[in-house]
Amino acid sequence: MLKEKVVCSSCKKNVANSKGTTVFNCPNCGKTEITRCIHCREIAAKYVCLSCSFEGPN
Repeated sequence: MLKEKVVCSSCKKNVANSKGTTVFNCPNCGKTEITRCIHCREIAAKYVCLSCSFEGPN
């Protein structure tokens, strides 16, 4: 069985099975999944969509 590595789109830390992590599709293009750890969500750290270069949070 392979373990999938899930990383935060902002800080790039491994967030697999981390409490408070969220995953959602890019609000602009909907093509890329954005993953956010609880810390980056709390401090409103920037993320960039790899498909359309959308930057959030707004």
